[in-house]
Amino acid sequence: MYSIDEINELLDDIAAEIPGELFYDLNGGVSLLPDIKYSDAAIDGGLYTLGEYHHDQMGRYIVLYYGSIRAVYGSNTVGEMRANLKKLLVHELTHHIESLAGERDLEIKDKQQINEYLRKSEQ
Repeated sequence: MYSIDEINELLDDIAAEIPGELFYDLNGGVSLLPDIKYSDAAIDGGLYTLGEYHHDQMGRYIVLYYGSIRAVYGSNTVGEMRANLKKLLVHELTHHIESLAGERDLEIKDKQQINEYLRKSEQ
């Protein structure tokens, strides 16, 4: 298992490797909260929210959920954890960039994946 400090350190390292331009206008930055967050679509707690992009009265920011990350990836090797965290951060940054451009392709794709999860859960 990974501590919140270890995850935060990995995220800092990953963020340092990502071109700074992708963080443009992300005025609230990236926060790692200790919480476990379940998706609103979760059936019996089976679907975690790992991160979210927000664009609201507080500005533009990304929230990642340590408890959810640990629940899903806690048994990963360091290399696997790093790869999964990078994928997660890039995913949320893609939401940010699309928001700046007035696009919603990834948001639509995410909703399609939730619908597929719900469809499979009904079977």
